[in-house]
Amino acid sequence: MSSSLTARPARVEDVAQMARVNVRCWQETYRGLMSDAVLDDPGFLAARERFWTAALTDERYRENRVAVAERDGELVGIAMSGPPLDAGAAWARQLYVLYVYAADHGTGAGPALLEAVVDPEESVALWVADPNPRAQAFYRKHGFVADGTAQVEGGVREIRMVRGMQHSR
Repeated sequence: MSSSLTARPARVEDVAQMARVNVRCWQETYRGLMSDAVLDDPGFLAARERFWTAALTDERYRENRVAVAERDGELVGIAMSGPPLDAGAAWARQLYVLYVYAADHGTGAGPALLEAVVDPEESVALWVADPNPRAQAFYRKHGFVADGTAQVEGGVREIRMVRGMQHSR
């Protein structure tokens, strides 16, 4: 890697860049899976800025962990985990967001972000688009297993993957 990549906790000053990463990654990842009207909505960026501002400032999300991957002062990835929405969930945390620019896949940004928002000692679940073979392979490599549960969210089929406690890297 030509320059050093760091993962660190997100700050409110990062929101504009985080929203840009979010929108571009959705466009790279979900084009063809999700409607172009959603991906190319002129209000999409502003909506994501509001989302990330709330995630970082609203008391309701204080238990969430939000991290960014940065190279040379530019954000290349974002991640967020939090308590599961389902009170009866069998896992301690849920990974809600993990996006890295396609150009930065394979640079270590994904693993660094995952580690920044989820402790290896915590059981964790996530939803991943299906089909999204690259993301599913990434999660399998990091100890996640599909548990057979699927849902359709925003027109996109997703499968649930879970990782138990004491996952060894």
